Amino acid sequence: MSLLHTVGTPPGAPGSPASVVSVNGVRKAFGRGEGAVFALDRVSLDVAPGEFVALLGASGCGKSTLLSLIAGLDKPTAGSLTVAGEGAALMPQEGGLFPWLTAGRNVELALRLRGVSRRDRRTEAERLLSLVRLDGAFDKRPHELSGGMRQRVALARALAQKRPVLLMDEPFSALDAITRDALHGELIRVWEETGVAIVFVTHNVREAVRLGQRVVLLSSRPGRVIREWRVDIPQPRRIEAPDVSALAGEITERLSTEIRRHAAGEPEEGQIDVRQ
Repeated sequence: MSLLHTVGTPPGAPGSPASVVSVNGVRKAFGRGEGAVFALDRVSLDVAPGEFVALLGASGCGKSTLLSLIAGLDKPTAGSLTVAGEGAALMPQEGGLFPWLTAGRNVELALRLRGVSRRDRRTEAERLLSLVRLDGAFDKRPHELSGGMRQRVALARALAQKRPVLLMDEPFSALDAITRDALHGELIRVWEETGVAIVFVTHNVREAVRLGQRVVLLSSRPGRVIREWRVDIPQPRRIEAPDVSALAGEITERLSTEIRRHAAGEPEEGQIDVRQ
């Protein structure tokens, strides 16, 4: 079995990669020998340039582990994984803002690490804050911002890395329903304006259908890709819209079946390779 994590242009025509993320038969185990616990098993997934993929599954199914592998924070136990360009930017669940820095300085930090000159950093940070509708918040510290505003700053900081892929690990799970709904709309707007590919991890089925062009379902541990759905509902979508509700109901039924199967210790139905 091969073991590979590559950052660079994936296979395909030069300058026009077929995928910005290519995961091939990836396994991830924690520990060794008989005590090893497999979080992921034979996961294969491609993400096209500019695609919005919602990664769905029950708690503990390996969604965040897969994001860590794509981000390059860990390495697979087996299989191969390729990410285009300079890799992926990661927006963690809690945002991860530095509380001693202002909103603008948090964004500037990512620009500095990218090599943007001091002269240009302020202008670019203000542009990115404006993109996420936080004009005038440059000098605000995180404790002066609402939860939704802090997540907008975290999004601006992730975009400042200028990567072809943005990984989002349940970024809205701690927010109230009204704020979360507003940020869904803002995220779609930012995605459409930037053209970045997004892999969005969630355990909320309606959120996955509201946002994603594709919903990919992982089995309970060890995580395997067991089903995917193409979402052909035009944006903007409303989370309470009948077509969103209908598809969410279908996915929920499949997810519930998987959770019951896992609880009963029944055998896997098998993995579906999304390349097929």
